[in-house]
Amino acid sequence: MNGPRLNELVALVARGLMVRTDSRQVQPGEVFVLMPSAAGQSAAFLADALARGAGWVVLDQNEPVPGDMAAALVRVDDPAATLGMLAEAHFRTREQAMQVVAVTGTNGKTTITYLLEGLLSACGRKVGVLGTVAYRWPGKHIDASLTTPGCWRLHELFAQMSADGVDTVIMETSSHALHQKRVAGLEFDAAVLTNLTQDHLDYHGDFEGYYQAKRLLFGSYPRADKHKAANADDTYGVRLLKEFPDALGFTLKDAAGPGNSMLKGTLVECTAKGMLLRMEWEGKCWSLNSGLVGAHNASNLLAAQAVALGLGMGPADMQPLAPFTGVPGRLERVMNAHGLDVFVDYAHTPDALINVQRALRDAGFKRLVTVFGCGGNRDRTKRPLMGRAVADMSDVCVLTSDNPRHEDPLEIMADVRPGLSDAKQVIEDADRYQAMVKAVSLMQPGDALLIAGKGHEAYQQVGDVKHPFSDVDAAAKAIREVRG
Repeated sequence: MNGPRLNELVALVARGLMVRTDSRQVQPGEVFVLMPSAAGQSAAFLADALARGAGWVVLDQNEPVPGDMAAALVRVDDPAATLGMLAEAHFRTREQAMQVVAVTGTNGKTTITYLLEGLLSACGRKVGVLGTVAYRWPGKHIDASLTTPGCWRLHELFAQMSADGVDTVIMETSSHALHQKRVAGLEFDAAVLTNLTQDHLDYHGDFEGYYQAKRLLFGSYPRADKHKAANADDTYGVRLLKEFPDALGFTLKDAAGPGNSMLKGTLVECTAKGMLLRMEWEGKCWSLNSGLVGAHNASNLLAAQAVALGLGMGPADMQPLAPFTGVPGRLERVMNAHGLDVFVDYAHTPDALINVQRALRDAGFKRLVTVFGCGGNRDRTKRPLMGRAVADMSDVCVLTSDNPRHEDPLEIMADVRPGLSDAKQVIEDADRYQAMVKAVSLMQPGDALLIAGKGHEAYQQVGDVKHPFSDVDAAAKAIREVRG
């Protein structure tokens, strides 16, 4: 039912008419798009928008409306996709001369965006990054509220970057954003899948739903000719490679892949000081000496290079990756005067916990002490799996609270506890700071302490309130309290 009235509206929006998806922000004469996410509250949101003077209302063709509605009504098949069309028209997104790279997957997205930012910047590009830590480009830094912003906001950020001369945008693209079509109206030049492990099943229902959301980036969004890359060491990466024969695979395990071109990496050396990684692709070989630690970071380095190769770079261009030392909150070392090896990491899924613990194990520490928790109002099925991941790989498991939101922290911890049944030693404290104090008190020479779950986050969310809390700062304080 998208017809002439929608064409008229697109023309008006292109000339400056504002579009809102929050009824509280509507000004007289503006456009209100009733999004699918408003299910159950659509009547109230619609009434609010009309009371505030909305001149146009875009909504699903089957959505009921009051009979006396004065606003111009535009019924569409897909309001979320239509919002992308309106945003593209308003901000002239497709007229912007910027290459766009999307990074998706359960783990590794942030590190890969940082790697690509450094690599492309070293090659003379002016790079913008949208992700979990921040939205930033030369001269601008905005704290991130969502990994992938809402559709209108996303196009607005693109317009700001374009005006500031950015020529390449690298963005973390979440499964929620893909499913909700927050990226509607954008065209991607390259896309990469890092992996698919347990997370967000409370939203997607099961792994198949989770995979199909990720797959949208490769199959449903514009630019069928975009460069595609996927991890051939991941089950779902192999599936993606089979479905897209033109995609480039990358592997640390010498996976043959289903016939795709393959970037092969060999982890020649991996210590607490970094790694030596050797690459092979289309008969060409090269190496990187990196300060990053762990096989998961070797995979991240391969993913970044797989994207760069698709953007026209060659093996000789990859050396700027070598000096990169890490991302805030990703195996970030907590500096202290006592020489304690304390690290903060964002790992909040079973697979991420395994990877980061394995990295520290491989670095040769005598014992590993891990502080961790599980977020509230999120996938409950992963909680015992996270407990098991820590129990299997750490000498001391310190269970605590991590953004409980609207759940009781003690009940969350009870959900984790079955996974800790075989742990060598378990300590519990729902107070995250006190849990760190106890963990530091246990440390012996040669030990490593991992504080997992929050990484770069500067808050602890209880209910709807985000209380100031930084794991890095709290850990440093705990060290001072215990060691003086």
